[in-house]
Amino acid sequence: MSMPVLEMSKPGGRHGRADGSKRAGAGGRRRDRRAAGLPAPLIPPSPHTPVLAAEVVELLDPRPGQVVVDCTFGWGGHTRLLAERLGEDGTLVAIDRDPLSEQRFHELSGELPCHMRFIRCAYDEALGQLEDEGLQADAVLFDLGTSSMQLDTRERGFSYSYDAPLDMRMDPGSEPSARTLLAEIDERRLAGILREYGEERYAPAIARAIVRRREVAPLRSTQELVETICQAIPAPARFAAGHPAKRSFQAIRIAVNDELGQLDRALPLAWGLLRSGGVLAAIAFHSLEDRRVKRFLAERARGCICPPDLPVCACGREAEAALLSRRAIAPSAQEIAANPRASSAHLRAARKLRSGDPR
Repeated sequence: MSMPVLEMSKPGGRHGRADGSKRAGAGGRRRDRRAAGLPAPLIPPSPHTPVLAAEVVELLDPRPGQVVVDCTFGWGGHTRLLAERLGEDGTLVAIDRDPLSEQRFHELSGELPCHMRFIRCAYDEALGQLEDEGLQADAVLFDLGTSSMQLDTRERGFSYSYDAPLDMRMDPGSEPSARTLLAEIDERRLAGILREYGEERYAPAIARAIVRRREVAPLRSTQELVETICQAIPAPARFAAGHPAKRSFQAIRIAVNDELGQLDRALPLAWGLLRSGGVLAAIAFHSLEDRRVKRFLAERARGCICPPDLPVCACGREAEAALLSRRAIAPSAQEIAANPRASSAHLRAARKLRSGDPR
């Protein structure tokens, strides 16, 4: 599978595509869109605040000359903080499948001291490419879920707070969109998605309501979807804590973007890229992601698996990882007050051990 790759040298240096051809600059892309009669994408006016920023920097501890992979570039908040510590000889590889993130990378990369590289595709595909290249990293970061940039770009249809086209694609060129998914999926499978990915108590009723609604007319907007969800659940549940469409929107978004499948494929690839002593860190915003990260890291931190009554280890298994915190790290009350979107964040990290290293 071919993947768009942008490699950049230090600020002021030559940059181009992996095959040596030039990539159009931001101004060229805007002219191309105008010539084609397409509207320019509405980019949020201000960047989001990176979640658990100080904790991420402390755990990854980037040093001059090292290699760091940011699997979820987004608006580049974590990337900036990490790249500033890598110096002129360091390298930061940024990954994102969103074209607006690529635009942001162009803006940001010239301000940073290290070698910068951008790969625009799903992060599991990008990590596979880096593995094929033989790259070794000192740190890998995942900031999972939807970025603030995506939520705040209303026409992308990620938020239940705005009326917008029913889309939810992190890569606008991929399929299916939320509109297509909801138009084609059968009721039973839709209920399963809502239950599994949204942990939605009223999944069968919501799925039934969506199927009945589309028999009259296809769902085209986020507001139509919100109305359908609200009508399907009991009145008391509509006024409980949180928006009544929150879980369903999460579930549909995860299904559209294959978020959990991508994470399951990416974690082993990211671990394989790490040098001994390197650190893998992941920020999750809901339990489905966090459980996967927790289970993955715990499995690698587990040593001997012999029955406890054996006096001597017979399995020979050694721990591959040392967990860097006993529990997930959550934002402080001060951070949540300043950035309410951080409230559900959980950060986990582990260091890759050399054979024989103490845990």
